Amino acid sequence: MTKITQPHDRFLKALLSDPDKTGTLLRERLPKEVAELLSSEPPVLVDGTFIDGEFREHLTDRLFKVKTQEGKAAYIYALIEHKSYADEWVAFQLLRYMVRIWERFLKEGQQKLPPIVPLVVYHGAREWTVPNQFSALLEADKGLLHHLLDFSFAVTDLGRIADDDLSQDTHLRAALMAMKYAFHSADGVVVIPQIGKGAQGDPEFAKLVLRYLIQTYRGMTMADVQAYAEEAFPGEAEHYASQFAREMMSKGRQEGRQEGRQEGRQEGRQEGESSLLLRQLHRRFGEVPGWAELKVANATIDELETWGEQIFDAETLEAVFK
Repeated sequence: MTKITQPHDRFLKALLSDPDKTGTLLRERLPKEVAELLSSEPPVLVDGTFIDGEFREHLTDRLFKVKTQEGKAAYIYALIEHKSYADEWVAFQLLRYMVRIWERFLKEGQQKLPPIVPLVVYHGAREWTVPNQFSALLEADKGLLHHLLDFSFAVTDLGRIADDDLSQDTHLRAALMAMKYAFHSADGVVVIPQIGKGAQGDPEFAKLVLRYLIQTYRGMTMADVQAYAEEAFPGEAEHYASQFAREMMSKGRQEGRQEGRQEGRQEGRQEGESSLLLRQLHRRFGEVPGWAELKVANATIDELETWGEQIFDAETLEAVFK
């Protein structure tokens, strides 16, 4: 199985491994006419081996078998979208998924295809504006549309839902709130104690949420970890705060090393551009005066690239820098 590298994917996949939380999410976020058909029994996670390598690199494979109140089985596939922008091709991705699911059922000898109701959970910074109809991707006259393939999918845009309305389940609400503010770091830090309070009562779940916050909230500090721990682990806050403080320190060191590598690459590129430009100037105009060397040494990469293009048309050294 392909390793999921994104913390959002890992967190949501862990959250959906709890049948009760998944059942609540589906009943609260699927269209009303669909949700009313579902029984109160927890959904069953269906093996996702039908997902090929191409899809596994980008999406979280979660297909659930849910009983209806009449005892029939509906198969609900939850597509988890964690990008910070609304993906206009989600409907096409969903279609490809559904075809693969149906192909597997045909190979197993099924005479009828099961219904699949897609659900997209989105928590990007901007409002989801992509139409939830597959037909929106088709370039066709309206008169043709009723002859063509079409389906709709439900979208839960967490950023447009009030915190208290994210879920009636306290734990699920805390998890969705953590995801909601992942791309709004400043606002997210403010609600960290509230998220911690919602995670009370299940230490393993509370640790899962806190680890996700540490991994994704850029503005989070040691004080925020303490504030979360005081709410999530009453009576044991110091123990958990010190435990996760080490993760915060480790995260800080990793980010520092990454920033150092990025700065090193930037400096190396800038040095290379400067050296190349000086050689070109010397070849075109002869000895390069001190003022020009100083100008090149203090230039940005954009300036160096611009001057490197102008050198071919400039008639004088001075004209290169205009």
